[in-house]
Amino acid sequence: MEQQIPWAEAGAATHVGKVRQQNEDSYLVSTESGLWAVADGMGGHSAGDLASATLVGELSRIPPPSSAADLLADCEARIVDANNWLRKISEERPGHVIGTTVAALLVYEELFACIWAGDSRIYRIRASRIEQISVDHTEVQELVNDGKLTAEEARTWPRRNVITRAIGTDDDLELELTNGTVDDGDIFVICSDGLTTHVEDREILALAKNYPPQRACDFLIKMTLDRGATDNVTVIVIKFGTDKSGATDPLHSGNGR
Repeated sequence: MEQQIPWAEAGAATHVGKVRQQNEDSYLVSTESGLWAVADGMGGHSAGDLASATLVGELSRIPPPSSAADLLADCEARIVDANNWLRKISEERPGHVIGTTVAALLVYEELFACIWAGDSRIYRIRASRIEQISVDHTEVQELVNDGKLTAEEARTWPRRNVITRAIGTDDDLELELTNGTVDDGDIFVICSDGLTTHVEDREILALAKNYPPQRACDFLIKMTLDRGATDNVTVIVIKFGTDKSGATDPLHSGNGR
């Protein structure tokens, strides 16, 4: 039996930003399959846009699942397929590495799982508090974990964008996974680091909590653009529950895209 998720509302937005010439981010909103994902092609490498589009293309082939286990297995298999294909492309281009981050939310009925590699993030908002579910796979996060840097120092660390895991960069794929249950009123936010470079967690909380998902995404993109948008930026907001209340716009100009 195919799952039904009538109580999920999602919005998404992406922008090239104000510095980059090409948008290497890709995203997937597949509410009917209970799957939402952001992929950020690796900056400074070849064909980051190809890498992220390849990953999202694989994930988009996942059909509506019959169980949580099926959904998770399908997602992992598609990511492995994308990794293998990107490794093959890299081998055909000596000296080039083609890679992408992934941050994916999977939901089947009341169960959720988060899968990620790299520094694209997954947040959960519950009871008016925001929590980063994913843990960045970066050199700077390892220094923070080891107590060698504070979180504040990490924000300006010169190598803060160097990631330690990605799809397409190694034959031995490393994914991280966490899971739990979805509560009524939960909000999940998935984003590339182009958002979190410029926007604080408390600001993500305020917009995602108080506005419908698509409006919240548009405001978050505009906020990033207003602050310089030094990278591509992508955000997905998914709200679960029965509260359909809206709010008036806190910004004056459009959707920012």
